Amino acid sequence: MEMVKILDTTLRDGEQSPGASMNIEEKIQIALQLEHLGVDVIEAGFAASSPGDFEAINQIAKQITTSSICSLARAVPGDIEVAAKAIMPAPLKRIHTFIATSPIHMEYKLKMKPEQVIQRAVEAVKLAKSFVEDVEFSCEDACRSDMSFLKEILDAVVEVGAKTLNIPDTVGYRLPHEMGAIIAELHQHIQNRAILSMHCHNDLGFATANSIAGILSGARQIECTINGLGERAGNTALEEVVMILKTRKDLFSNLQTRIRTQEIYSTSNLVANITGIRPQPNKAIVGKNAFAHESGIHQDGILKHRETYEIMRPSDVGIVGENNLVLGKHSGRAAFKDKIVSMGYRVSNEELQKAFERFKELCDSKKEIFDDDIRAILSEETTHIPQIFVLESLQVSSCSHNHHCAAISIAKEGAVYSDSALGNGSVDSILKTIDRISGFASRLKDYKVEALSRGKDALAKVVVKVEFEDGKGAIIGRGVDVDTMNATAKAYLSALNSYLSMKQFLS
Repeated sequence: MEMVKILDTTLRDGEQSPGASMNIEEKIQIALQLEHLGVDVIEAGFAASSPGDFEAINQIAKQITTSSICSLARAVPGDIEVAAKAIMPAPLKRIHTFIATSPIHMEYKLKMKPEQVIQRAVEAVKLAKSFVEDVEFSCEDACRSDMSFLKEILDAVVEVGAKTLNIPDTVGYRLPHEMGAIIAELHQHIQNRAILSMHCHNDLGFATANSIAGILSGARQIECTINGLGERAGNTALEEVVMILKTRKDLFSNLQTRIRTQEIYSTSNLVANITGIRPQPNKAIVGKNAFAHESGIHQDGILKHRETYEIMRPSDVGIVGENNLVLGKHSGRAAFKDKIVSMGYRVSNEELQKAFERFKELCDSKKEIFDDDIRAILSEETTHIPQIFVLESLQVSSCSHNHHCAAISIAKEGAVYSDSALGNGSVDSILKTIDRISGFASRLKDYKVEALSRGKDALAKVVVKVEFEDGKGAIIGRGVDVDTMNATAKAYLSALNSYLSMKQFLS
């Protein structure tokens, strides 16, 4: 069996999705799950881009042992040196350096001649090689580059030690048959001197198809993200490539990945909860309708023989069907633990106790507890972000002249602080009151609310994107409660706590 390596770039390219910024603790949480998923290489960030990225990569490198930790770096000495320093604690480490190779990029962006680009690439790989054994080189915008020039620059970097050669479709321009032809020609040229990799963008909706065409033509590493996150239209979705290889063994009988496919759904949910970006309902593999059958004909076929309309089982990707265990206010800790383990979660005893206490509170508010309710509880209670500000109580009332008034009490370091404020609506009054109590000014950039399960008493999940006064980028906060206004206050405080945690990390 040949291995197809999976490089996950959720923490680097995925974070470049508008609104998908993560704090350091959240990145560590995702990295640990990616390691458990079985990812070969975790591209943890772009170390030279910011102190926050450097610190996140460095912290991840200290905790991950079985996946290789990679930092992206331009073909610039400073970038490569910072990347090497960031990944240094990792047992397995890689530097991924790149430079543009298409005529349009070389002329208008780099303002360099082709021979200068080759020289810069060779110097970059040599420098990276002096820090780590595993060096990857990317030709940015490779799929709009001249083939003879691609061969020349790839030969040059292989000669000085590059082990993986990445051929990105940077702007998502190529069609599958074109991508297959490009990889086939380069594979014939490179032979076994290095691994060919692909990094496809989804601008025309072909990211996964192009990656599969590349695999059929000899590529043995795919760069992808959970849920297809990424800038613009996103990247190749990890779950799609992996399940295509697993499901179509008639075409890929000699290929396999190290991915534990039963961890796909829980990984997808974790990334969606942290980024606040959920896959569309009809998203392949992980969308909530991916295994739903509404048509009577389909339902009849499924009942008679599942394979009539399902080419994969939900359990293949970790979607666990309803079991006979009914959870409610009389359920014990052991039953609750059994349930969350069956859902694919791993928690410490302390996290289990916190989640169980929250579950018991929820049982007093809701008649039925659904799996999505439990996922929301676990997302809330297993966070490692210090809870500096905690909501104690909230009261919102309407006033004259279309105003609303919020009265809020917030705990900080054992003391409780209270205040109130008028606002143009309930949400505005809540946020203004929290600003008054905390002393931090901020701007709300985005606000989303959704019901997490069924019924009139469904949990409300609020996701906010907040920009604080120092202007260092938007922070995402999440709050869950049966009351939407409580969830709003929790989400806003979550963003504030995340912001303060990041400041502490970088101070």
